[in-house]
Amino acid sequence: MLDLIWLVKGLILGFSIAAPVGPIGILCIRRTLTQGMRTGLAAGLGAATADLFYGSIAAFGLTIITNVFVDNSLYFRIVGSGFLFYLGYGTFIDKPASIKEEIYQDGWIRAYLTTFFLTITNPMTILSFSAVFAGFGMIDAKDDFLSSCLLVTGVFLGSCLWWFILSGMVHLLRHRFNYQRLIWVNRMSGILIIGFAIVSFLGLL
Repeated sequence: MLDLIWLVKGLILGFSIAAPVGPIGILCIRRTLTQGMRTGLAAGLGAATADLFYGSIAAFGLTIITNVFVDNSLYFRIVGSGFLFYLGYGTFIDKPASIKEEIYQDGWIRAYLTTFFLTITNPMTILSFSAVFAGFGMIDAKDDFLSSCLLVTGVFLGSCLWWFILSGMVHLLRHRFNYQRLIWVNRMSGILIIGFAIVSFLGLL
């Protein structure tokens, strides 16, 4: 029973980390509005998978891998900022499909990989997880492997829960958006994403 506490802690932590609306949240909302809930949810799950990866590194004390990412964080952030700017520009000029058209094909795969790449290019996430785990007195895998597994699993499930709720709520409102409104969704999303890219790049100076 005590071990399950780590799962609950991870669930709360994963939900809390995912909830603040940033570039990934904007991409999830935009994908849901223009391509449907499955694609919007896939965008969120890409970020959740990256969180699972970094959370595992932090929880299991893989310091060698952590050092590789942190030591090369500048290059990762440059690539991430450039890719974010590219996405923002592409979103701004994109012409949405009709709201009645569901775009399946490989759209959800692209959405998943896009947000996974964006999140994975921010290696400072490892340090964030490490700091939060330590601050909450969360156990290290060297002390208790099972507790760490439950903790990381909870982080992933909590993050997935948030993206499911967000994409689901947006999907319920989706059919209120006509073609003209979707154009403005693309433009506003593009501007916000480009803004995040510029802030991220300025943080490198």
